[in-house]
Amino acid sequence: MEDAVKSGKISGNGKYSQKCQKWFEETYEFNKCLLTTSCTDALEMAAILIDIQPGDEVILPSYTFVSTANAFVLRGAKLVFADSRKDHPGIDEASIEALITPKTKAIVPVHYAGVACDMDIIMDIAQKHGLFVVEDAAQAIDSFYTGRDGVKRALGSIGHLAAFSFHETKNIISGEGGMLVINDMQFAERAEIIWEKGTNRSSFFRGEVDKYGWVDVGSSFLPSEIIAAFLWAQLENLEKIQKRRLEVWNAYNDSLKLWAAENQIDMPHIPDFATNNAHMFYMVCNSIEQRTRLIDYMKKLGVQSVFHYVSLHTSIFYRNKHDYRILNETDRYADTLVRLPFYYELNEQKIIELILKYK
Repeated sequence: MEDAVKSGKISGNGKYSQKCQKWFEETYEFNKCLLTTSCTDALEMAAILIDIQPGDEVILPSYTFVSTANAFVLRGAKLVFADSRKDHPGIDEASIEALITPKTKAIVPVHYAGVACDMDIIMDIAQKHGLFVVEDAAQAIDSFYTGRDGVKRALGSIGHLAAFSFHETKNIISGEGGMLVINDMQFAERAEIIWEKGTNRSSFFRGEVDKYGWVDVGSSFLPSEIIAAFLWAQLENLEKIQKRRLEVWNAYNDSLKLWAAENQIDMPHIPDFATNNAHMFYMVCNSIEQRTRLIDYMKKLGVQSVFHYVSLHTSIFYRNKHDYRILNETDRYADTLVRLPFYYELNEQKIIELILKYK
């Protein structure tokens, strides 16, 4: 960060932005990466790139953060919410095709807790119906999917576009920050223009045009070089960070299995096609009352364990626009899922000891 400041250039798309983008492209075989100020911005760029228009329909899970939805609502899309899987909070892939209409434009799978959706199924559906796939990979850095062809691919490298988050709650952070991944190169040139406030400024600095101007819609999506420099230091320590996070995740999982079974609480499920990037550790209680008691018990002991999303289809903003389908699994996770404290410096054994005393 000091080096970025001393360079005299702390606005976006400088030395550290380019180092980070190149690292992601080479490490995970993403075709093109653009750092953004947030994952929300990356999703908003994706919505512009696939030309979402008023009345277009977008299929996404209801059990997700509001940014997944807002990016498309801002362009006038109608949201069509899919239910979650019975064994995982991610989208129920088997439910997607029945939701498609002539107005459907895109599918937005969310890799909840960094665990892959079954992307073969999703990409097959998208190809069959001529739809775009935008991976919400906010939580999925350094996580992978193995398809039916046996090839292991990084999450974010499979859909036409993908969005990552480097918010302070993620594995790799820059305070705020995100990244758009462009896998379908038909979007590459326009993505740069949208990223640069609707101008062809990037082409100008590469010497491809003799001047730059306003050529398309866009906004100020670039992060500063200080943010990119912070991110670069994180990437240099990715292996160390991931090793420690997996230690925490495995300690929780191994130590709490028997306790969870005795209390009729479900532990996290990792499908055979997915890897675990140790983004979070959650448990699914057998009722909202049990979850409330567990959270209250932990709070009294000074430990913050929290629930996660409230179903978007029941939200004040969108419930009257939802088609009134009941999404049983989504509502079950909203009522019963609880997350345990999870960060690099955590003393997980202390948390485990406290939980094991809960009856």
